[in-house]
Amino acid sequence: MLGSPELDAINSVKYLYLRELSEPRDNSLRLVVDEAVVNRSGQVRLEVPELLELKKLREDAWPIETTEVCGRFELSWKHVVAYLVTEECVGSCGNCDDESYTGKLLRVYTKSHFLEHIARDTGGHAEPIQHYKLICLNHLIDVASYAPPEIRLLGPVSSKSQRIQ
Repeated sequence: MLGSPELDAINSVKYLYLRELSEPRDNSLRLVVDEAVVNRSGQVRLEVPELLELKKLREDAWPIETTEVCGRFELSWKHVVAYLVTEECVGSCGNCDDESYTGKLLRVYTKSHFLEHIARDTGGHAEPIQHYKLICLNHLIDVASYAPPEIRLLGPVSSKSQRIQ
């Protein structure tokens, strides 16, 4: 997986949104994520009454969203030891200076708090555990497994009805 075209494709996009999470079989995991971009033709929508100060801030703001030309990726693990889904806002607040990883949006850790938790709170592993973390705008997904995920580019989001059943 390290240096694969699919991994490089995920790590080359600027933003991701988690769209689907499922367990197709016991102890397996499937994630579908969509690329997101700054949409200069879109409008920022606010869910609160707009004050003059907010209106001024919004003048040069653009939404970050998935458009019809954005890529869609599927990540599948045949067997996972554990996974954790965290809301992005609260998951980004800890001190991670003592962790080591490579990658941008799909990180591969050699040292992490999640690996320490797994080592401390589980046992009986036949193989070394690997830690993968997917950084999305709406969630952070930590996955502990024995093997890397299979990654597939499902095509542009506009073709999702044809590609994903």
